[in-house]
Amino acid sequence: MFKRRLILICVVILSLVIAGCNDEEPIKEEVIQHNWNESPLFESGNYTMIGEEGRLGFIYDDSEGIRFYPNKVQKYMWHFWGNEDELIGDFKVLGTHENSDKEIIIVPKGGNSFPSPNNGADQHLPTNMELPKSGMWKLDAYIEDEIFGSVYVKVHKK
Repeated sequence: MFKRRLILICVVILSLVIAGCNDEEPIKEEVIQHNWNESPLFESGNYTMIGEEGRLGFIYDDSEGIRFYPNKVQKYMWHFWGNEDELIGDFKVLGTHENSDKEIIIVPKGGNSFPSPNNGADQHLPTNMELPKSGMWKLDAYIEDEIFGSVYVKVHKK
């Protein structure tokens, strides 16, 4: 009986020692923090654009006529800088409102081909965009299902 208790005590102690030697950190859920500030404006060609200079953006100068307003469809000309391999494939834009984790389709995939260089960019593409509510939005631009970049815009109240 004593031997069994001694073996049980040794097994428990050994288990605790082994468990305490685990160098792995607990798995933490990754939380992506976004900077919900409007993307900077920059000049390219004869136009002011919003986005990431030298990567992507669309013609936008924050004037009354071109601003985003809830449920107002407007035409925006996207511009892209990159190598030829990056700029091949269908284009789409997914949008996320600052108070939601849900992505919505802003520009659907399919039939969106890049016509040619324009305004200092390697490629450009006209799109219609509409955002459903006021506040800050993150617009994720994808080319052939690979994220190309993001633009943050403000949707003004009517």
